[in-house]
Amino acid sequence: MDMDAFTAVNASTWKRLDDLSRTRRLDGAAADELLSLYRKASGHLSLIRSLEPESALSASLSATLARARSRFTGARSNFMEDLAGFFVISLPAAFYRIRWLTLACGAAFILIAAIYALWIANSPEVLRSLGSDAQIQKYVNDDFINYYSENPAASFAGAVWTNNAWISAQAVIFGVTGIWVPYILVGNATGVGQAAGIFMAVGKSDVFFSYILPHGLMELTAVFVACAAGLRIFWAWVSPGPMRRSVALAKEGRSLVTVALGLVLVLFVSGLVEGFVTPSTLSVGVKITIGAAVLASYWVYTLVLGSRAVRSGEDGDLEAKDAGYTEIAA
Repeated sequence: MDMDAFTAVNASTWKRLDDLSRTRRLDGAAADELLSLYRKASGHLSLIRSLEPESALSASLSATLARARSRFTGARSNFMEDLAGFFVISLPAAFYRIRWLTLACGAAFILIAAIYALWIANSPEVLRSLGSDAQIQKYVNDDFINYYSENPAASFAGAVWTNNAWISAQAVIFGVTGIWVPYILVGNATGVGQAAGIFMAVGKSDVFFSYILPHGLMELTAVFVACAAGLRIFWAWVSPGPMRRSVALAKEGRSLVTVALGLVLVLFVSGLVEGFVTPSTLSVGVKITIGAAVLASYWVYTLVLGSRAVRSGEDGDLEAKDAGYTEIAA
């Protein structure tokens, strides 16, 4: 089909539809004409998308149809409907799409941390390089434990929350570089491995895990989720598939920045656990059970709601009319 000829024949129809969609008040006849033109232009758009799905004409007509649709359907939704859609559809779909990459990031983190911990625990010379015997004992008996209780629980939870949310946002946003995610994973894994190795070396690994697991189960998983999202965005840039590189990158970026927003709430919960549960007088078993319950809730939410949303065709991206398309003259 000659797209230029097709455009020339139908341009007046699309222009009239656009004019009506921008008219403040429509009488009965104009409203009927708007609906008729909308149906006709929808058929045109389907044909255009089958031939040139990523063309400027497709984007322009799509924007016109979206504007027209809003005239005869009214407001798309209210705030509460949007909020429900985000937490029930968009967010779990985004989490679900990166579930395997999340597990891969977690496995890499655990492997690096374990190697580092075993190296320190079984190498006296490495342990000595980290500090004198007195410094090691002070770290194990005082500094590490007091970190969780030296500030009021509420302010500590808030500080932890904002810091971790910022780290996760960086992993998602700067993941496109392909460098930031490995930097965050390796840096955090060596830090955790070093702490674990010191405690293992002095025979107090149980103390370390009793303090790190209650909040760390969800907190670290949130970091893995953010890193997975960042890597997915990076891969959209490297291997865009049939789409243009810019389109693929924008699509994945919109879908997975959703993850950064959702992790704000996830990390708020883990921050509460770190601020109020980890340093509490509850038994170790109870504290770890609480942390495990939070982690289990995340995975149930992701696997149940996420799989349902993805099966229905959701991917966490914005709807076409909200995706940031700009109108381009045909």
